[in-house]
Amino acid sequence: MKTKNVFYSSLVACSVLLSGCSSVFDKHIEYAYEEPDYYPVLRAVGYAPLSSQPGETDSQKMLMAIKVSKLEAYRELAEQVHGQKLTSTMTVKGAIAQSDGLSSQVGGLIKGAKIVKTYAVGDTYATELELDMKKVHELYISAIKPRKVKRVIYY
Repeated sequence: MKTKNVFYSSLVACSVLLSGCSSVFDKHIEYAYEEPDYYPVLRAVGYAPLSSQPGETDSQKMLMAIKVSKLEAYRELAEQVHGQKLTSTMTVKGAIAQSDGLSSQVGGLIKGAKIVKTYAVGDTYATELELDMKKVHELYISAIKPRKVKRVIYY
């Protein structure tokens, strides 16, 4: 019985020592970068009414409408890329709706978008934006450098 205990203790000690040796070896890791098969191009248009803008002159109102239409187009792109957070509330009392509310929120970072066209149509100013996801991917790769393990070589 004592010989069996010594044998098992020796076996456990050897396995612990051998498994600990694997961290002593040096290794070389090769990474492979993944690229999507398809890159969509997203488009968005933002609108702003000229006459409703604050300003004393038509030029000031036009500049404000240009800014607002650009921001609206960026908001539209953010909705396409990041989605829209919706919050809904409803109060019911005695099986009768008392109040009903819905709010939305958009948040996100848009990099690489370009203005395609900006123009006035009657009393409205419009800005068209384009976001090429290939350019976004290239910006992402240059900043984050995502990778997966391709091969590990132990020495």
